Amino acid sequence: QVQLVESGGGLVQAGGSLRLSCAASGRTFTSLAMGWFRQAPGKEREFVAAISRSGASAYYADSVKGRFSISRDNAKNTVYLQMNSLKRDDTAVYYCAAAPYNSGTARLSEYDYWGQGTQVTVSS
Repeated sequence: QVQLVESGGGLVQAGGSLRLSCAASGRTFTSLAMGWFRQAPGKEREFVAAISRSGASAYYADSVKGRFSISRDNAKNTVYLQMNSLKRDDTAVYYCAAAPYNSGTARLSEYDYWGQGTQVTVSS
């Protein structure tokens, strides 16, 4: 089992920045690829970013490419999502997820473990 706890969400003005954190426990962190997903009201959960076990490779949804950055600190069992130039359309609950693969994946179904989510609200 893997436990994931997100933090760092909140209310921010459009154009601002936030950094989300996700602390993992219960399994060797370096055995897991990590991802961030988000779900806006009335919409399906969608892929945001993913990172490989080592942190050498990262993948992004087109909607966040160039604005968001995913990273991980394997010594701290933590994955981060730095979000810059935030837009109102980024408003959603953001979820951290873990997959038992080497590389990150955009496919929601391949993630076995999920956090409880953290709310990000971007105001105009």
